[in-house]
Amino acid sequence: MRGADTFTESLFTMLRLEDFVPQAHPLRPIRTMVNQALTKMDRLFASMYEADIKGGRPSIAPEKLLRAMLLQVLYSIRSERQLMEQTQYNLLFRWFIGLSMDDAVWVPTVFTKNRARLIQHDAVITFFNEVLAIAHKRNLLSGEHFSVDGTMIKAWAGHKSFVRKDGGNGDDSDSDSGGTGGFQGEKRSNETHQSKTDPDAKLYRKGKTASELRYMGHTLSDNRHGLVVSAVVTQADGYAEREAAKAMLNDARQVANEPSAEVTVGADKGYDAEEFVQACLEMKVTPHVAQNTSGRRSAVPDEIARSVGYAISQQKRKLIEQGFGWVKTVGRMRQVMVRGLKKVDQMFVLSMAAYNLVRMRTLGQIRPQGL
Repeated sequence: MRGADTFTESLFTMLRLEDFVPQAHPLRPIRTMVNQALTKMDRLFASMYEADIKGGRPSIAPEKLLRAMLLQVLYSIRSERQLMEQTQYNLLFRWFIGLSMDDAVWVPTVFTKNRARLIQHDAVITFFNEVLAIAHKRNLLSGEHFSVDGTMIKAWAGHKSFVRKDGGNGDDSDSDSGGTGGFQGEKRSNETHQSKTDPDAKLYRKGKTASELRYMGHTLSDNRHGLVVSAVVTQADGYAEREAAKAMLNDARQVANEPSAEVTVGADKGYDAEEFVQACLEMKVTPHVAQNTSGRRSAVPDEIARSVGYAISQQKRKLIEQGFGWVKTVGRMRQVMVRGLKKVDQMFVLSMAAYNLVRMRTLGQIRPQGL
């Protein structure tokens, strides 16, 4: 018997949002870890807003904003406007964020206004650290053996926005286009030129790549399971990778499980510089840096390069590339859609926190807690 093509909508339902989400859905363990981290941040959130006794209209809960920003990373949603559109009809998104079926979604400009507040109070960095605390509690971090690397992030700005700082048009520019026309043959550098669209972005090239307006993202990963333990974005230049690495290693050395424990760091040939190797040794960090012997002498001592730990570090350091690959494809960090160093850094750290959550969920399935 053929069924009738009719639609009858019920006025009431006895189901909860929880009932619509499958028990085996991959977002369930992630949401549990996210809520654990957000609970630890309650005091920070309270300091971000005026006290209730002063009155005023309640703001949107920062916990819900952070969950929504995580969804944008996890599901590769290109804009806040599209995120809000999908949240309107997606019950899974409403459940993860903490909105009921009847709750109205926010206007996209809510994210623009609240992003500055989250940056001001380092809320995303605190969230990243709380996720790491969960990983440490589950014994997923060694705390002693690390890998470091950097990656280029294309800025949300084009070549035509890269104009002279003094306002001149240059000899080859189009005078009718306000200095943003042709730039072929014009000598340009970060000392004389700056992007009008994103002044923090720098013209940079690495290897055989073309010169683009870029930032540089840096991460320090733990060798046990490849979890990212530190992440930061800097302006792009030839020294940024090593300078950021020294800062991250100094923090890792200070929070090591035991002050006397041996701390090692694996890195590629780009870090084989005398000043970086000496800085590591001064911090009591053993530099397991790949030796660069192409027409030069390596700064890494041969006794370190011949050690067993050196070979293990060189094998393990490839795990750090998985994080970069994930945030550039899933997290859409290949070219950021925000402008300014602080905003790019916020999105990069949040994307790395999301990567850690996905990685920890997978590790939890491989090795259940309590075993």
